[in-house]
Amino acid sequence: MKETITQLLDAAVATLKSEGVIPADVAPSIKVDPTRDKAHGDYASNLALMLAKPAGCKPRELADRLIAALPANEAIRRTEIAGPGFINFFAATDAIAGIVSRILDEGDTFGRSLIGAGEKVQVEFVSANPTGPLHVGHGRGAAIGDCLCRLLEATGFDVTREFYYNDAGAQINNLMRSVKARADGLTPDDESWPEDGYRGDYIIDVAQSYLAGDTVIADDRKVTAKADPEDVDAIRDFAVAYLRREQDLDLKAFGVEFDVYFLESSLYAQGRVEETVKQLIANGHTYEADGALWLRTTDFGDDKDRVMRKSDGDYTYFVPDVAYHRDKWQRGFTTVIDEQGADHHSTVTRVRAGLQALGVGIPEGWPDYVLHQMVLVTRSGVEVKLSKRAGSYVTLRDLIDEVGRDATRYFLAARRADSQLTFDIDLARSQTNENPVYYIQYAHARVCSVLRKAESEARAFDHAIAMANLERLDTDQEKALMNRLARYPDTVERAARSREPHQIAQFLTDLASDFHTCYNAQKVMVDDAELRNARLALGLATRQVIGNGLTLLGVSAPEEM
Repeated sequence: MKETITQLLDAAVATLKSEGVIPADVAPSIKVDPTRDKAHGDYASNLALMLAKPAGCKPRELADRLIAALPANEAIRRTEIAGPGFINFFAATDAIAGIVSRILDEGDTFGRSLIGAGEKVQVEFVSANPTGPLHVGHGRGAAIGDCLCRLLEATGFDVTREFYYNDAGAQINNLMRSVKARADGLTPDDESWPEDGYRGDYIIDVAQSYLAGDTVIADDRKVTAKADPEDVDAIRDFAVAYLRREQDLDLKAFGVEFDVYFLESSLYAQGRVEETVKQLIANGHTYEADGALWLRTTDFGDDKDRVMRKSDGDYTYFVPDVAYHRDKWQRGFTTVIDEQGADHHSTVTRVRAGLQALGVGIPEGWPDYVLHQMVLVTRSGVEVKLSKRAGSYVTLRDLIDEVGRDATRYFLAARRADSQLTFDIDLARSQTNENPVYYIQYAHARVCSVLRKAESEARAFDHAIAMANLERLDTDQEKALMNRLARYPDTVERAARSREPHQIAQFLTDLASDFHTCYNAQKVMVDDAELRNARLALGLATRQVIGNGLTLLGVSAPEEM
């Protein structure tokens, strides 16, 4: 319907251009949106407000001219001018009902598109160093990142999921020392416990598995323990593999998998960091001061220059990030999206500055970033801070075990990434309408229940009768539900373009609300076979769209609840 109205307005603009009302060189971007109040029609456009100035007339006057120039179309029942010059469109009932037939015809593909045209996109997310269990912040990144990948794939992009982590350096050495201490029989209360050691119970598990000579297999590595408590290199390698396997198990339980694992250490081993630094020096964007090597990031919009190589010879953390993203560019990813925690905000400008300073053709503002805010976990209104296994934070596995995968994924993806999130365990566990994921899934299950009832009463859905009588769906509640269904493809496209999976979650909540309202107002299993089948078709269409949307969120669509 939205496309039909856009085409009609485009034709009206062309007519007014030919009449000299609108200048020929004006090329408006026609915007048509669903109305919030159905008393004002089904769709509205601000086109007259946009074109009033170039046309040299008042918006309401131009709205009159545009309406008069609209080609005749049976899909539009009437139009009206509202406010300063908005054009409201009231759709004919049979035109609105046509969406039901389209959804049933397209099935799982309804809402999918090819706007990506096969463009390669790399999404890097989670990227947690293997020093402990994944915490809820990693979980939020996993939910947002995976949903974003699903959105991009649904809109035609060729998506690669990538996990980047460090298997060397100070944090990994602290991990090794912690595992060795446990292998030696020490506890965190001992005076000789490593100052920056990890104290969670998971370190006990790693140490015991190492001493037992176990073999661990992660998605990107396999290591057999040497069981020698004095071989620190062997302990380090085993601990990294053990915790990588744990991350993989947690992520699989969360419905998240990756195509590529990339090691920060490989950037050093293959000389990519040194190569990047040499090129930055050769391009004249560096200088030495106070015994350190600096990058003139202020030349590229940063608020101050940044140290690249410290006086002790070690590189600062953003330097391998620049080398890593150079590698992404060389792999042919013209679109890269990094989903990270908001604590990475300070690295965005300096990484982009470093890439610009390389002078290798990387566009300004590349890569894209989606940064998520922190997660506060509560139970009974009180913040939950500790996990015995992790020692100092709530883990992703804690949430999955508490409320299940579906609720965890939905709650972590349902808010804007840049907004702080309170994860209410009690709400996520509840089976009430206040729990949005339960509310949405119940709408899907409710349709399935009605279809089972129809089968049991020997009044099974008849597709032919339904399609011949869709115009019978003429109540306000039915039209509101069909209008909502019609918005789904636009919502998917908009969410993909804006990198905002939460838009799908919000749409599904609104769709479930429209469905429950309609279901409660209009009896489905009526004696009138034509009306009954039309309403069953509307239920089937609703079930299909809910299922399609939940798939984009990685949430199941149960048939019974």
